[in-house]
Amino acid sequence: MPQYPSRIVCLTEETTETLYLLGMGDCVVGVSGYTARPAEAREKPRVSAFTHARYDRIEQLKPDLILGFSDLQSDVAAELIRRGYPVVVFNQRSVAEILQMIRMLGGLVGCADRAEALAASLQRNLDEVQEEATRFAFRPRVFFEEWDDPLISGIRWVEELIAIAGGEPIFPELATGGLAKQRIVAADEIVRRDPDVIIASWCGKPVRRERIEARVGWNRIAAVRHGHVYEVKSTIILQPGPAALTDGVRAVHSILQRVTNATRVLEPR
Repeated sequence: MPQYPSRIVCLTEETTETLYLLGMGDCVVGVSGYTARPAEAREKPRVSAFTHARYDRIEQLKPDLILGFSDLQSDVAAELIRRGYPVVVFNQRSVAEILQMIRMLGGLVGCADRAEALAASLQRNLDEVQEEATRFAFRPRVFFEEWDDPLISGIRWVEELIAIAGGEPIFPELATGGLAKQRIVAADEIVRRDPDVIIASWCGKPVRRERIEARVGWNRIAAVRHGHVYEVKSTIILQPGPAALTDGVRAVHSILQRVTNATRVLEPR
């Protein structure tokens, strides 16, 4: 028996991406159907969606470790445990917890030193983005739209990344709500809080900017009036892993930089 797991099934993308970044991609034998990063991982057998799995395919792969994420996969994890598999389910909801997950995963697969180096590198990138944001003329007020019907504001790591990138989330009191239903917001309250920027990321479907701008009363929102409605792809911001801490935060920073540079149409508050 190998000293560490060598046949790993990942039920979500962030652990897959982390294992590849740790040089452990060869150990990944099955992935989520939603996996987009890294590109080579898409060639692995796809064994799950987010809330259900192909147990027959998993059995064929003979995994010695299965990795999942959050309470939404609790039923899948329970069934896999009943079938005798070792299962580890992470539940990271903040930037600090994402970095902790990376360190924990490194320990599980026998490369703690590489995981520590990866976490340190990701933290340095966040520090650089935060330092760059100090040069903004002002900090734009941001509504992050995680879903459109009902309207759902950003989960904690997203709101933290917005702050790191130089913005001010308009619903900070909701950020710690781990469940989507805890972050449902009213359209008229968004109008009242009047964000300078709207960043939307609808998991599984493209953002329709014209639909956002056409909502009743939203023509009074500064972001809509000045054309500052943007999309960040869900694959780089709604996965609580390395992608969010690299491409995700950089995409948000680029949007906020564009807004703050457009001082001729949007004055600091």
